[in-house]
Amino acid sequence: MELFDTATVLTRVLTSGVVMSIEKNDRELPGLERLLTKRSGRAHAVLVNSRSAAVHSALAGQGIGHGDTVHRPGLDAKDTAFLAWLGVRAVEEDPGAPACAFDHIALDAHTAHRLPELAAGSTAPALVVDLTPLGFGPAAAVLTDDPAIRSRAERLKIFGAHDLRTMWTQEEDAADLVPGVQFNYRLSPLVAACVRMALSQAVRPLTSTGAAQ
Repeated sequence: MELFDTATVLTRVLTSGVVMSIEKNDRELPGLERLLTKRSGRAHAVLVNSRSAAVHSALAGQGIGHGDTVHRPGLDAKDTAFLAWLGVRAVEEDPGAPACAFDHIALDAHTAHRLPELAAGSTAPALVVDLTPLGFGPAAAVLTDDPAIRSRAERLKIFGAHDLRTMWTQEEDAADLVPGVQFNYRLSPLVAACVRMALSQAVRPLTSTGAAQ
């Protein structure tokens, strides 16, 4: 990543005075959400501050919690341990297990341009996207077409009875979506801006500036 580009993004965000995700006038988080939904073809993007938070959000968004079993092949030891901490049992292969709860991918500078392809290959109701390998974060997202998954996941990542949008009106119109325990999974607008820059540059066509040999 070019240091000049990074410095430009950091200066823009810091001079805006909006550096926290609870700021009403924040534009960086919605900007990253729009970019991810546009590239992936999914209707909704929930931004969180780690891969583990995204896994938790993908499960909680489907009402999966303590005592449940999920079919999710290919989890590493860290994710398996995290699910065990949540009280969720993950199985590799089980004909009687429910359909795969979520798919997961990681994007870096060499694979970010493949997001449309990777998202198209996902058949689970939620797609966990680890954005940290892009060089900023930790950061991750949950991509889904299900508005209920999106709503539950949004409410999981902030303390209190409201999500980042309804907290400004203090009006609760879906009390059944509020989880029993909530976490501080909010992503910083500063990180969101840098991730958006990295994603944009990853698909920027390479141009030759030298003379033809």
